Parts: sequence; structure tokens; C-alpha cells
Amino acid sequence: MRIDPLSIADRTFGSRLFLGTGKFADSNTMVRAFEAAGTEVVTVAIRRVDLSDSSETSFVRHIDPERYFFLPNTAGCFSADEAVRTARLARELGGWDWIKLEVIGDQETLFPDNVALLEATETLVGEGFTVLPYTSDDPVTCRKLEALGAAAVMPLGAPIGSGMGVCNPANLRLIIEQATVPVIVDAGVGTASDAAIAMELGADGVLMNTGVACADDPVRMARAMALAIEAGWLAAHAGRIARKRYASASSPESGRIG
Repeated sequence: MRIDPLSIADRTFGSRLFLGTGKFADSNTMVRAFEAAGTEVVTVAIRRVDLSDSSETSFVRHIDPERYFFLPNTAGCFSADEAVRTARLARELGGWDWIKLEVIGDQETLFPDNVALLEATETLVGEGFTVLPYTSDDPVTCRKLEALGAAAVMPLGAPIGSGMGVCNPANLRLIIEQATVPVIVDAGVGTASDAAIAMELGADGVLMNTGVACADDPVRMARAMALAIEAGWLAAHAGRIARKRYASASSPESGRIG
């Protein structure tokens, strides 16, 4: 039994797990984790790596562009202008017109600046970019981003790198219910159950980096995350039983067999 593919803008992906390229101990571990996860989309921070570096020490050299779809991101940008310039740089360097848009508003929590994010989204969509904005778990902001032409919305589950999982499931559910574009939960996932919860809420996918890269065994954790996302998607589409306050016999005297 397979889960359905994920369509965003003009592309379709078999995997609903997106992985970041940062924080891995070495390039070999990173590539093995990608293989274990079965991921097809990997994010690359334009401001933090030299994409033109083709030396053996460059991790980019170890990622097969025929196998993985590069999703540049604007991590480390603290203004709309800075994020827009970084996205344009990605287009110039590699011809990438997809961008994971990040505009950070607070150095300590790394929460997004949603006002600047809306501004940058409008500019980049107008320039023909396929924009996937990282945002707070605010249904109003997500609705505005979609109205501006974002190809997906990427609300956080918890602060970046925190490993706290999905802290506000009620808001995520609201975002998912109102969205007509894919919803990718981004940030805060610490273990497989966090990913499963996000998918059971109805998310279309999950993006993570720290939860895999900083695990004691990143390759094993990557596989666990892939299985959790598959299980969560299947559960979400299977239709769970209603919650009840009291017991219900599993072998009733009448009704269904079993």
C-alpha cells in the first residue's frame, strides 16, 4: 500500500518528507540519511554554503541533482529585501526559481517576521518564483500568503531545532482545513511520533533537519521519519474512530463481525 504523491505547483513528488542539508557530521552520513528517508526534496541555505564550490570537501558535490530536487532557502535573512536578494542570487547561481522563503524576526526564537514575509512573497511571486514560505502557525497569515500566490504554506510545528514537536495542533488543523495549497509542517520535529502527529492532523508533508541530522544515528532516524510520515498519512485518510468517554466492547453481540 502506497501513499499518494504530493503535487506542488508544477511538480509531483513521491515522498512527503523534505530534508535539510545542514548539521550532518559529514557528507556520507547526509547522503545515507537521504537514501534511508527516500526523500526527493532537499533544502540548501544559500547564505551559508558556496554552491559554486566543486571541491571534494563541498557537500553539494555529494548530492545527485538527478535524484534530488534542490530547494534553496533564505535562512539567515532578517528583512524582506535581504530575502529577495538571496532568492535572486539562487536564481543566478543555479537557475533555481523555487525558493523556501524565510524572513526571521527574532534571533533567539527564530520566529518568522510575518509582515516582512508577506512583502517578500508578493515580490518574488511577481518575479515568477515558486514560493514556499516558512511562517508561524497563524491561520490568518497562511491565508494571506496563499492569496499572494504562495505555492504552499509551511507553518512551524515548534521553534527551529527545538525538537518540541507539534506545539499547537489546534492552529495547524485550522490552517490545513482552510488551505487550498499544500501545507508542509516545517521546524520543531524531534522524533518520528512528531512527524506522524503532523500528518494525522492532515498535513501534506513535513520538512525537518535537526531531528535527523543531530540524532545519535541519523540514518536510522531518517528511516523512522519516513515510516512515520507514511503511517500518519494512511491514518489521516483511513478515518479514525470517534473519541468516547466510556468503553465499547470490541466483540459486540450484534453489528460488525470481529
